[in-house]
Amino acid sequence: MIMDLASLTTETRNERTSHLDEMSIHEFAETMNSEDQTVAVSVHNALPAIEQSVATIAARFKRGGRLFYIGAGTSGRLGVLDAAECVPTFGTDPEMVQGLIAGGMSAMTVAVEGAEDDPELAVKDLRSHQLGTDDTVVGIAASGRTPYVVGGLDYAHEIGAATISLACNTNAVISRHAQTAIEVPVGPEVLTGSTRLKAGTAQKLVLNMLSTGSMVQIGKVYGNLMVDVRPTNEKLVERSQRIIMQATDTSSETAAKAFRESGENVKLAIVMVLTGLGPDEAAQKLSDADGFIGRVKVD
Repeated sequence: MIMDLASLTTETRNERTSHLDEMSIHEFAETMNSEDQTVAVSVHNALPAIEQSVATIAARFKRGGRLFYIGAGTSGRLGVLDAAECVPTFGTDPEMVQGLIAGGMSAMTVAVEGAEDDPELAVKDLRSHQLGTDDTVVGIAASGRTPYVVGGLDYAHEIGAATISLACNTNAVISRHAQTAIEVPVGPEVLTGSTRLKAGTAQKLVLNMLSTGSMVQIGKVYGNLMVDVRPTNEKLVERSQRIIMQATDTSSETAAKAFRESGENVKLAIVMVLTGLGPDEAAQKLSDADGFIGRVKVD
């Protein structure tokens, strides 16, 4: 796929920073901060597509499906990061949300030459994870033209998986290869062509919304509390007990007791406190409510 980089706004020169090398540190910081403030506005303009994407991902999750982010370079790294954060934040199985980066995990720190230009590599990667019809693939590319992403989206569509694209240019090529296209045009970068800057920020904002929004839709949140957090260290154990206290308006002693008796399962501990039931009975109540604490019937 031949790319006309000159046509991409993410690759054009930013007139406001044409003398970047002559700016004082204060001028540089002021200018970069001002440019960054335009990103949230662009994301806001893409909310309809983002909302549709969250609904799609959540619906697939409810069918037992998984979410795959695919991308190259910065885009791929951001997908891997968002996927990794779902495990401690929402208590998900590592298989539920996965990030695939062109060139494999070694590309997280060192660029793998030519990997992003091979559409068949994405097909191979998705096949190795046994992509299925209940899964969702989100293809991420700041340019909107990365062959690796195009190949992955086409394969996903071919087998019946849901497809979503995320680009930082309008009329992006990958938009034509996805059922739902998210376009967040951020304009020229402060440092020409460095799409880890505004484009990377835009992608991070959108990925935050896709993962958090879909997790809310499947009961991973109660109020605004992350009740499926995994207490894998001392800080998270303390946070878990605080969440139980906040969710039930109970004492630290009661929260700690429920936390222990639940097997350090925050969501279950909350239901135990709210209902006054033991672990087994509370677990059944939670199951009957499809995992949503807010739907648990309190007698």
